[in-house]
Amino acid sequence: MPIFDFKCRKCGHEFEKLVRGNKSVQCASCGAAEVDRLFSLPSVQSEVTHELSMRAARRRDAKQGRERVEEQRNYERNHD
Repeated sequence: MPIFDFKCRKCGHEFEKLVRGNKSVQCASCGAAEVDRLFSLPSVQSEVTHELSMRAARRRDAKQGRERVEEQRNYERNHD
């Protein structure tokens, strides 16, 4: 499928769009027609990339968990 990444010159919004033929593309945010097509890398899935993405997800989830616990503690300290 011809899905491309674009960036609006006017507002800087980045978005993906399915483009067939020579159709013009407008910004999904502000509607401007001045957009640049970005280079996008193909998504490659292997054991190594899967493991790296899982590690990153675990780190992200652990950090969010710690933040939630800290927010709960702050709430409990400041409210009766």
